[in-house]
Amino acid sequence: MILIEPTIQVRFGRALRPRVLAAFLRQASEATRLAGDVDVLLTSDAHLRRLNREFRGKDRPTDVLSFPALESLNGHRRMAGDLAISVDTAARQADERAHPLATELQILMLHGLLHLAGYDHETDLGRMARKEAALRSRFGLTEGLIERSARLAPGKAPSPRRSRKP
Repeated sequence: MILIEPTIQVRFGRALRPRVLAAFLRQASEATRLAGDVDVLLTSDAHLRRLNREFRGKDRPTDVLSFPALESLNGHRRMAGDLAISVDTAARQADERAHPLATELQILMLHGLLHLAGYDHETDLGRMARKEAALRSRFGLTEGLIERSARLAPGKAPSPRRSRKP
């Protein structure tokens, strides 16, 4: 389910394309083989900053955070987890890359979904980067977050400021 904070809905309106995002969420969840549903909150930099500070100890906004579900029912997870995405940051990133906001939100959702599926680009020796690249190709999406981080800091590991499991 896509949840949009009212102030974000007012500021970004139709550019959010909720039906397109909901359809993408279903397809990408299946492609990542997630067991359970995912809720996505589209919110502000201020809200992501608070979440980032509370769950990661980093007092700055970020683009996407992932929160895996911890409970199961009879051994089956009904929820795979939640994603929180800053539409403010997504809009800036979309402008920098000259693509629509909805495309940037899909890139961020895919990255967060891979974290919910158990991938961790900080420790998996490129496994998540390869999976993300394959899925972006499948969905016709441009450069992903891991590639961006690597391009900005050649020779360094991808930045740990992206999604994180709390």
